[in-house]
Amino acid sequence: MTDRKQESPYRNTRQRKRIMELLRSTDTHPTANWVYDQLKNEFPSLSLGTIYRNLNILQEQGMLVRISSGSTFDRFDAVVEAHPHFRCRNCGKLYDIRIPEQDYYLQPGDRSTGHLVESLFIEYRGICASCLEDGKHLD
Repeated sequence: MTDRKQESPYRNTRQRKRIMELLRSTDTHPTANWVYDQLKNEFPSLSLGTIYRNLNILQEQGMLVRISSGSTFDRFDAVVEAHPHFRCRNCGKLYDIRIPEQDYYLQPGDRSTGHLVESLFIEYRGICASCLEDGKHLD
């Protein structure tokens, strides 16, 4: 008996493909509104509802991660592997942060504590390099 990959109930649309291309092309974590603004000229009949629906489908398919921002709009990340983020308290930007792997956090799949780790989200907060350089954090 051969293993068959489960087929997605969704057809692969050009809009969904462009959303993923756009998310993969940025190192920031955009909002649905930002994605809409980037694609509305390319797809004149595009609506913000279509963007949200496609982002939800892509999240369901495991192709992106939704990052809840509390009282502000959710952001989306095309890097689905566990990795830390940095959020600037001054400008609000959210970035992937590259640091050597730390021994003090557990990776998804780890059972060393008797629990099954399913996901990891680490967010560092402070002032980004751009705001530090511009002195904007001193206002």
